Amino acid sequence: MTFGEVIGHADIKERLIHDVQTGRVPHALMLTGPRGTGKMPLALALAQYLLCEHPSQGEPCHQCRSCRMVEQWAHPDLHFTFPIIKKKQGSTAPLCDDYLKEWRTQLSSSVYFDINDWLTDMKAENQQAVYYVTESDALLKKLAIKSSQGGNRVVVMWLPERMNQETANKLLKLIEEPPSRTYFIMVCEEPDKVLGTILSRTQRINIPPLTEADVREALVQRYAMQDELAATLAHVCQGNFTEALRRRQTESEEQQFLDLFISLMRLAYLRNIKDLKKWSDDMAGRGREMQKRFLRYAQRMVRENFVYNFHRPADLNYMLNQEEAFSSKFAPFINEANVIPIMDELAMAETHIEGNVNAKMVFFDFAVKMIMLLIQK
Repeated sequence: MTFGEVIGHADIKERLIHDVQTGRVPHALMLTGPRGTGKMPLALALAQYLLCEHPSQGEPCHQCRSCRMVEQWAHPDLHFTFPIIKKKQGSTAPLCDDYLKEWRTQLSSSVYFDINDWLTDMKAENQQAVYYVTESDALLKKLAIKSSQGGNRVVVMWLPERMNQETANKLLKLIEEPPSRTYFIMVCEEPDKVLGTILSRTQRINIPPLTEADVREALVQRYAMQDELAATLAHVCQGNFTEALRRRQTESEEQQFLDLFISLMRLAYLRNIKDLKKWSDDMAGRGREMQKRFLRYAQRMVRENFVYNFHRPADLNYMLNQEEAFSSKFAPFINEANVIPIMDELAMAETHIEGNVNAKMVFFDFAVKMIMLLIQK
């Protein structure tokens, strides 16, 4: 992975290259920002640049042994840590190394991915991916050994916000005073959830969303997408390239979520309790991660329908054609009186699902509340 392969962020790439060339790379760096902005590609590009034996003009040489190993994600001095689940069979002390095959497959497939993609790779079903304390012990042992190649060592830590306090506390001293020529690159989406003592030991760089122009250009050049469709996706995805790829590849799920959202709103408007119960049971039978994705989708659609009432779709709305077709009739039902309560209920439902509350209760409770919320004016 090279800086030239990273979409957009020219200023940030220039800064990172300059830091390496001047020997000013912090021993613990945190790249933070929303999903899909390219934090992981930037981290991987920096890692390869730091490990390359003969870097030139801001890029790795691609010829040395280190570059060849990094490009296979198998360099002995490049360590990955990431949230995982316990395997149904096997070790009682789960480690990231248990999932290195799946991790390398994901990186080889696409470096633009998120936790939903990773959970699918691990076949997580309803489980939540976290850091286990055993990972801290394993990393301490790895870094206690001298560098294999006699040069830099890099630890790419993905989503440190999923690390509990016990795990983080074990790594505090290591992150504060790492072995010589050892660099931690953390890729974080929710820095407010990272333990404060970890956060204070890192230098933070905020990675903003990609521009629509960058997303459109990448879709056209890298995926041979028609310019008009690429422009639409770039606008809808609001700088999230991972989402743009997902919409390109999984249109069926987006359509399924739209159908579920339309069904919910129509049944609530008709006060059809019986069918709302069936709808809730159907949602409860889906995987927990899919349930959370639907609730996030519903929040987006509520927002889009509220904004649609301002009649400025070109610069304020981010909907695909089929979504806009529904919103043209439904939007008047989302107004100043109910938009915040609806969003609050959806957010609460997502929190409850994440906390493993009974899904049938969560969805039926929300569905019934929608009956009264939709008539508020």
